[in-house]
Amino acid sequence: MAFTIVEGANFDRCEGDDLGEKFDELSRKLREIRNLQKAASVLTWDQETKMPAGGSRARAEQLSTLSHLTHTMFTADAIDELLSSAREEIQDLPYESDDVSLLRVAQRDFDRSKKVPADFVAELTRHVSLSHHIWVQARLEDDYPTFAPFLAKTLELSRRRAEYLGYQEKPYDALLDLFEPGFRSSQVAQIFDKLKGELIPLVQAIGERADRVSDEPVHRSFDEAKQEKFGVIVAAAIGYDFSRGRLDRAVHPFETSFSRDDVRITTRFERDFLSPSLFGTMHESGHAMYEQGIGEGLEGTLLGRGASSALHESQSRLWENVVGRSRRFWQHFYPQLQETFPEALHDVDVDAFYRAINKVDPSLIRVEADEVTYSLHVMLRFEMEMGLLDGTISVEEAPDVWKEKHQLYLGVAPPNDRLGILQDIHWSSGLLGYFPTYALGTMLSLQLYNCALQAHPEIPDEVERGQFDTLRTWLTSNVYRHGRKFEPLELIERVTGRPIETEPYVAYLKEKFGDMYGLTSPST
Repeated sequence: MAFTIVEGANFDRCEGDDLGEKFDELSRKLREIRNLQKAASVLTWDQETKMPAGGSRARAEQLSTLSHLTHTMFTADAIDELLSSAREEIQDLPYESDDVSLLRVAQRDFDRSKKVPADFVAELTRHVSLSHHIWVQARLEDDYPTFAPFLAKTLELSRRRAEYLGYQEKPYDALLDLFEPGFRSSQVAQIFDKLKGELIPLVQAIGERADRVSDEPVHRSFDEAKQEKFGVIVAAAIGYDFSRGRLDRAVHPFETSFSRDDVRITTRFERDFLSPSLFGTMHESGHAMYEQGIGEGLEGTLLGRGASSALHESQSRLWENVVGRSRRFWQHFYPQLQETFPEALHDVDVDAFYRAINKVDPSLIRVEADEVTYSLHVMLRFEMEMGLLDGTISVEEAPDVWKEKHQLYLGVAPPNDRLGILQDIHWSSGLLGYFPTYALGTMLSLQLYNCALQAHPEIPDEVERGQFDTLRTWLTSNVYRHGRKFEPLELIERVTGRPIETEPYVAYLKEKFGDMYGLTSPST
């Protein structure tokens, strides 16, 4: 996931000629805001990776102070006046210019931020920082009752936040809009209902032939240091620039960006399971390559980050799955992997390994889920969030509801809360509204990849040779470099000519897994 806890503006001005006195003054003020917010982001990264547990309370206060300060600075009347004056100075520039786009997005962010009191922002930031520490311990010890009061407080703050922001249909829409501007929960529900109608029969059909594929080869013993070394090799090969980034360990993998030249990723390791670290590293590298590929002229501005969470997830899922779990990818990399783990993989050929990393097996952990069942995990969380927020699911009964839904959608119920409701970081970090973007981004990954193939049919052959420049350059030109210049739905239409659709994703799944499991149709 692309992960930033502290909200706020983080921009100064686009590079170029001087456009006017007010534009310059606005840029100077917003540069200060950006620097403060990025300092808070560094503290958040440290909290996730290096900070001792004893520092949690002081860190919560530090982040709270910074969030209050940046929010107050950004929502000041002086900023509103400068936005109006600067707009007059650049009114003759075209819609697509960086500077017009900057003011367009800045005004939208200002209008939204102005609705939320600075004291509330500080309270929310303080709470989620403390809540995260409690979640880490509760997850480790399988202790949901300790985390439950913090989840209840997060829900209460989320409801208040939704009321501050405003909405037309449901409170959840206000939270969803923070991550996927322009989307409403009713649209998500409609898309998910359609997707669910395709996925559940496919999962059932594959389940009848489950013994055709074994994932035993990836459940052997794999030295963690060697896992990390190989993950770095793969990440660098697909295009993650380690001279502008680094890899660390975290309880829940994430990517965070302090600038386009300092984009960091994390992963986690299991000695007896290769997939989490390998594909987790590729997933976060996809996020990071998006941030590193944003146009240099947008660096340090409000436009200098990904357009939305779904677009971000489209990149992590594209590089992790469409590329990273493809047969062609492993035709190139498997000999090197086999050389790295000769004892574990000496008797496993590339086809057996390809099948092992793609086995469809309804599982407990979302981040380890196969491509077919993954979106069902997301739908479960979407429904849980909706119910928790509107009160139809209580905090006390939430673990049991989770288990019931997991059994219904995936045919297996978690035996404990550590493998169930406590597995994800999002609720401890106040990120209600984020989960739907995982499935939306997964669908979008195939739309974008198909467009890239139309422009460059040679991409699969290049992947088989370990060459990724053509695909990455196409994505950079069409998606990455624009940052936030365009609304996400607008950018998707510009690139693909269509809104987010289920059909390319479903067709991909049926072709890939129909072949692997010998299906002639999803029902046989």
